[in-house]
Amino acid sequence: MHGIKAIGSYLPKTQIDNYTIGQRWDLKPDFIKSKIGVVERLVKDPHEDTSDMAVKAFEALRNKTGMELSNIDALVVVTQNPDYNIPHVAGLVHGKLGLSESVSTFDISLGCSGYVYGLNILVGFLQSVGMNRGVLITADPYSKIINMDDKNTVLLFGDAATATLIEQEPVYSMHSFAGGSKGDLKRALICEDGTLEMNGRDVFNFAASSIPGLVQQTLDRADLSLNEIDAFLFHQGSGYILDTLTRRMKLESTKVIHGLANVGNTVSSSIPLLLEAEIDNKRREKLLLCGFGVGLSYASCICQRKD
Repeated sequence: MHGIKAIGSYLPKTQIDNYTIGQRWDLKPDFIKSKIGVVERLVKDPHEDTSDMAVKAFEALRNKTGMELSNIDALVVVTQNPDYNIPHVAGLVHGKLGLSESVSTFDISLGCSGYVYGLNILVGFLQSVGMNRGVLITADPYSKIINMDDKNTVLLFGDAATATLIEQEPVYSMHSFAGGSKGDLKRALICEDGTLEMNGRDVFNFAASSIPGLVQQTLDRADLSLNEIDAFLFHQGSGYILDTLTRRMKLESTKVIHGLANVGNTVSSSIPLLLEAEIDNKRREKLLLCGFGVGLSYASCICQRKD
């Protein structure tokens, strides 16, 4: 059974201080810390593109695992901010890495739910065609589409990329996937004419009303209770969303992992960044992954430790 073997990541070196930026709108440090939840954001170099970030995340994964390029059968990139409309980012990464022509490559155009969808899509693809090993990359630099004068988005989103190795002797297997869409709320988070616009209230209401039911659906499919989950890895939408979900589902706060403060909302990379930090923690055997946002789209699954 295919699953997650290892995760590598790339974090840009440029850090933006939100306390300083927030002064433009007279936002108090306590509001920025407790409600937005992002004290510093990571931003890519202006000359760095999505595929460049993806390659750096791949190389971080390769350095961790020592994997041979010749052993990669499939390469998938989750992004909604590609280098170009054509060709796909996975193809660009394939070329930059010099992978074999036999490697299958494709992109998944999803945002905050993209990692959970991507895991299940890639595992299903590998198993259906008899392949051994694939890499799932997330790279969605929102700094490419942020309006620097929009306080609803400029204080929230950060840039990062991750690479997840999927193979047949994993650390985690995935099961009990559940997902859905609310396409009628597409304007809650939308990019038009190259600029991101967000209705924060609509996004919050969507998460607060939809995610508790999604989590319960996932638990029901796995025949598990909330108490049997060792950690909840929610998409890092904002500090307020995380706190609201914790309160509404009556979760133990120590089980809800936070990784937002010094990175920002990194879209499809937020969950794998959390998972990378958890992968060596053998005390936590059952993790629930849950992504939600742009689309509006949501997805969750259980990660079960195998080693």
